[in-house]
Amino acid sequence: MIIVSACLLGFNCRYDGTGRPDKTLLLPDVRPYLVPVCPEQIGGLPTPRVPSEIDTGDGSHVLEGRARVVSAQGADVTDNFLRGAEEVLRFMKLMGISAAIMTEKSPSCGVHHIKRNGVTVPGYGVTSSLLKKHGVVIVSSERIADDIGFLLGKVV
Repeated sequence: MIIVSACLLGFNCRYDGTGRPDKTLLLPDVRPYLVPVCPEQIGGLPTPRVPSEIDTGDGSHVLEGRARVVSAQGADVTDNFLRGAEEVLRFMKLMGISAAIMTEKSPSCGVHHIKRNGVTVPGYGVTSSLLKKHGVVIVSSERIADDIGFLLGKVV
């Protein structure tokens, strides 16, 4: 099994209430191996919700307590993001899952990039940072077509 950001399977769980389905993930020979999760929803945030960004650094700094996740309205939602990340990791350990496909530019799921002040900057989201710290193989939503064979080779 592979954890996948639920929005990439078409679940309407993004901050704006939409999904972002990826055609490669919807192929019949891929779907049976995917487990959708939305760390922000699991962490207790509603959908739709006010967009949020990591105020400085990236998800690793949030895990260390050196940065916060703040909504566009100024609310500190760090605890929600941490709770979501921890629950995703707990589920992965429980199920023996060691790979994930995460949505790029997200404050929870970003793999190489997140958004800050509306601008794309290098960095990991909170959940991706925690998963990486625990040795999970993480693929960016921008590399699904290139890396899906590699991931399926790890689970089949």
